[in-house]
Amino acid sequence: MTPITYRCWVEVSRRQIAENFHAVGSVVGSGVTVMPVVKADAYRHGAVEIARILCAEGASWLAVSNVEEGVTLRQGGITARILIMGDFLTFERPALIDYELTPVIHDIAQLRDFDRMAAALERPLHYHLALDTGMGRLGLLEDDMCIVEAVRLARHSRLEGLMTHFASAGNYSSPQTARQLQRFQTLQAALAAADVLPRYIHLSSTIPIAYGRRDAWGNMVRPGHAIYGYVSPARGDAPAPVLNVKPALNWKARILEVKTLPVGHHAGYGAMFTAERPTRMAVLAVGYADGMPHRLGNKGKVIAAGRLAPIIGAISMDLTAIDITDGAPLQPGDAVTLLGREGNISLDAQAIARTAGTISYSVLCGIGQRVKRVYY
Repeated sequence: MTPITYRCWVEVSRRQIAENFHAVGSVVGSGVTVMPVVKADAYRHGAVEIARILCAEGASWLAVSNVEEGVTLRQGGITARILIMGDFLTFERPALIDYELTPVIHDIAQLRDFDRMAAALERPLHYHLALDTGMGRLGLLEDDMCIVEAVRLARHSRLEGLMTHFASAGNYSSPQTARQLQRFQTLQAALAAADVLPRYIHLSSTIPIAYGRRDAWGNMVRPGHAIYGYVSPARGDAPAPVLNVKPALNWKARILEVKTLPVGHHAGYGAMFTAERPTRMAVLAVGYADGMPHRLGNKGKVIAAGRLAPIIGAISMDLTAIDITDGAPLQPGDAVTLLGREGNISLDAQAIARTAGTISYSVLCGIGQRVKRVYY
């Protein structure tokens, strides 16, 4: 691996990304297309590089949130099909066409506009149609016949996929997922009765895949969290997970300064920490501007020389202080692990999220742009 020369960086394992992708494929089987989600800069793992890895491993589709993300992938040389899940605005239409991106259509008026675009271009444009089956965000809410008629009238465009998104997939105490699935299947049947048969049917992100909810897979799945090595715990009477993945990212920072605080000395903004003993403190080159959750102040931990070291004081914009009194001697320039594993000690995004009172998605997506990415 290339020697690390950065103040603050993440290390991403190409092999682990590939293994996670294939793990999903093994669970769903060859009859289901795996469309990895690489939105939000691939959950801050680096969208272009992650997309290259996934395409080399056989991914034929990738999903992103918006047109700009799709354009970034195209400009990075990605030729796989790219689905734009999070709607598109009028000024984004030229890029949508020029970069051959496939949109998800979320309302009937938009479908009509898209069909007029196809007519003007004199060539069919493919789209996926999203149903709001209970999530209460984007997606069509109209009755079945209204939706069927709108699709049939869109003669210049081509319905390629039908999708929805679950609101409570991880909560096995709630009937909401079953209700959403029933609503989706009712419309799917209405479309089929009108001889409208989309090639792709997709409802599931990581949770329904990981817990084996096969009736919700369709013939395409949209794993995001799992690609990066995470499956959130389910609630209620959930079955055992059928998917095994591992985190692909380690986040590290270097020590800038080491000094001993005398008894009674404070550390950081607001004097949140007061030394109750002579305290050997290391100041790290990472802060909330880099994505270190501010709520970890005085209660989070990092891994320093193979041991957990407590964060002391408030997280600053650019700096974080830790207590290394009880650990091995460390000096400026030495690296500590903010997220990841050293030997038998690990801190993953879920553990950090529990301490910070947030979710693991937020921890990963919060890693800042000035944190360098290194791939190995």
